Amino acid sequence: MKRILCVALACVALAGCAEKGKESSAEEIQSAIYRPVDGPKLTVFTMVNNRSGAGAHSAILIEGSQSVLFDPAGSFFHPKVPERADVLYGMSPNWVNIYKSAHARSNFRVVSQEIPVTAAQAEQALQLAQSSGPVPSAFCASATSGLLQQVEGFENIRSGFYPLKLMEQIEMRPDVVSTTYREDDSGNVVDAVRVLIEQE
Repeated sequence: MKRILCVALACVALAGCAEKGKESSAEEIQSAIYRPVDGPKLTVFTMVNNRSGAGAHSAILIEGSQSVLFDPAGSFFHPKVPERADVLYGMSPNWVNIYKSAHARSNFRVVSQEIPVTAAQAEQALQLAQSSGPVPSAFCASATSGLLQQVEGFENIRSGFYPLKLMEQIEMRPDVVSTTYREDDSGNVVDAVRVLIEQE
């Protein structure tokens, strides 16, 4: 258990997993809702250290009746993106790209694993994300895998603290489409978003 906690704490240092505590109002969330035009999907994001190959953060994009990102203990924050209990709302393709760009640094790449699902599966995942509550620091992979294993068709997902282990489980699915996004910026997620805000 001690080894698991050490690895989990390393996620905090490397990828910026941290409790944010932002609680947007119902009005802010409602006004930001984005309804995806494509079919329902779940996309698992894994931030991977380019030097060690270790996983540093896990999150999941849920595209169903609306598009939200469950970013447990994540460090991404933008004043234009409503958030409540680690769920980011209004995640249009543009905001998803910004999220990925903020995490892709010289030290980290972002692996996206897209899985087509039914509308019922997407809605189940959405409800689970909304009811999960804020996630403690370093529990990103545990929260993401814990959500997934409760969705019909994903019961075989094993829960754990290792983002890379979750990524490897998802990669075994026959319906997954994986892509990798890279950038060579320095700094961390907070630095990336700060620059973005300053440029607006």
